[in-house]
Amino acid sequence: MSITPESVKELLNSQDFGDRLRAVNQIRQLPPEDGFQLIQMAARDSNPRVRYAAVSQLSALGHQDLAQTTALLRGRLSDSEPDVQAAAADAMAALKLKDAFDDLQTLYTSTSEWLVQFSIIAALGELGDIRAFPLLEEALNSGNELLQTAAIGSLGELGDERAVRLLTPLATNPDWQIRYRVTQALCRLGGPDSRPALEVLAQDEMAQIAQEARNCLS
Repeated sequence: MSITPESVKELLNSQDFGDRLRAVNQIRQLPPEDGFQLIQMAARDSNPRVRYAAVSQLSALGHQDLAQTTALLRGRLSDSEPDVQAAAADAMAALKLKDAFDDLQTLYTSTSEWLVQFSIIAALGELGDIRAFPLLEEALNSGNELLQTAAIGSLGELGDERAVRLLTPLATNPDWQIRYRVTQALCRLGGPDSRPALEVLAQDEMAQIAQEARNCLS
């Protein structure tokens, strides 16, 4: 049986959440304009798994109407499920919804859910809003290794040269994964101030890190 907007809508109205979840997956096979109308319905579903699956697709479908998408994602930031909140943050960043920065910052400072905090910090680099710099600096100094790792990546993506002074001391961090993330971030940031740290990293005991730094320097 062919998948049509009508058949997907019928599944979304089913009492069986498995049918509704299947409908969300089928939305991928519809034209974007049809999919966007139906994904909004799914994003407000009573089942959190359906909402999560729907919100996760908004990064691809939300371009159809950014104002409508922004309003919908703002609503999902206050969802009862952390997974859905995290997916909303990811979608906001992918769509470059800079108007939602204040919403993300407010949620970050008010939630105790580590997954939500991690997702927001990881998303801020892609969002590309320079206002995120103080929040990323705070996460970098939080003492939470997951947040620190996410902040390093986002600082590299954000492209603010002030990040170099924050990242340089981490070039000798005992955790090789931190050093690798720092190498990638400094390569993205570039500039003469990044070079001394990259020269240190080019001699790192981990071959993967050393090669990454050398490639960047060359």
